[in-house]
Amino acid sequence: MLRETRIQRSSHVSTWKPKGAQYNGSLPNGDRGRRKSRFALCKRPKANGVKPSTVHIACSPQAAKAISNKDQHSISYTLSRAQTVVVEYTHDSNTDMFQIGRSTESPIDFVVTDTVAGSQSNADTQSVQSTISRFACRIMCQRTPPYTARIYAAGFDSSKNIFLGEKAAKWKTSDGQMDGLTTNGVLVMHPRNGFTQDSKPGVWREISVCGNVFTLRETRSAQQRGKMVESESQELVDGSLIDLCGATLLWRTADGLARTPTLKHLEALRQEINAARPQCPVGFNTLAFPSMRRKDTPDEKQPWVYLQCGHVHGYHNWGNHREEREGREGRSRECPMCRAKGPYVPLWLGCEAGFYVDAAPPTHAFNPCGHVCSDKTAAFWSQIPLPHGTHTFHAACPFCAQQLSGEQGFVRLIFQGPLD
Repeated sequence: MLRETRIQRSSHVSTWKPKGAQYNGSLPNGDRGRRKSRFALCKRPKANGVKPSTVHIACSPQAAKAISNKDQHSISYTLSRAQTVVVEYTHDSNTDMFQIGRSTESPIDFVVTDTVAGSQSNADTQSVQSTISRFACRIMCQRTPPYTARIYAAGFDSSKNIFLGEKAAKWKTSDGQMDGLTTNGVLVMHPRNGFTQDSKPGVWREISVCGNVFTLRETRSAQQRGKMVESESQELVDGSLIDLCGATLLWRTADGLARTPTLKHLEALRQEINAARPQCPVGFNTLAFPSMRRKDTPDEKQPWVYLQCGHVHGYHNWGNHREEREGREGRSRECPMCRAKGPYVPLWLGCEAGFYVDAAPPTHAFNPCGHVCSDKTAAFWSQIPLPHGTHTFHAACPFCAQQLSGEQGFVRLIFQGPLD
């Protein structure tokens, strides 16, 4: 569901990543081509940006020519069967354009598929009808410092056209220009205080085809637009979240990533935890987090946690309720340390470094999935209301997209050291 977009240090714009269980560092079938768990936007050899130019009203020969010309970018606003407004777009040598969507056609730079919490393969997601647009959005990046990146709803198709049909929300602006919204919309949230350990959730807004900012519609696909928020911008900042109704992208800037822990740092933290030789209080066996390459396969040293209290154990059958022993789902287990009853799950290190707001040790686990990260990172994501479906919001684990539960959505881990 969530992916992170980032700017590499050498590039002019941020990077972004899809977020979800299958996106904890990589896709289940591997990162390939335009379908991967993270993307870096880099300055193109030649500018491919576009900007609005001529406006044609009604079905004039010029409008028809603009639509049929495959070398001409245009946006068509169908007002009625008898009237269409076509806005021609011309080349902009100062910007690079990157397009994101579900389509695998060549105009899409980054192919994004729906994130289904807990799914382990692309096949799992394909059984659900996608709500992500084939040509969901486009990002325009300045080719010169400060390399500003701006987001717009809708992307140009293979014929270099964007079509807003009769039923799409559309209107004429005060300066006589046209604007509109896509079916399920493109939502953006900019965190307060940047993407740092002091970050706080911002307010979700909707971005129009022309990049204007609006309050959310009454429902995701309502024809009535929200109110325009002139004081806010569609400019992406470090930590901006982009929701495409089925996947949420996290935008990271080059400067932001320079302050983010690297995979090498996360690996050093993993080895540091294992070097302390935490033990299971029941079996007295030494526990160890598996390597990041084996982040989905439990082994005999795997740490497990009681999410109600945070006590870490190895896997054992203590407190196993009868229904679980008999093969039925056991909803709770009793912790042998404190007798607290609750979910008992394996712990997994969060491997996507771009989701961390600091470089502190992984000391907390999300409830109910067991993904482990730093205290401030867990606190940040537990406060973020991510869009879910077409009308609800809830906090979710950034590494697997599972909805968080419990009072806080995460728990502090309590390890027992070696007895010798």
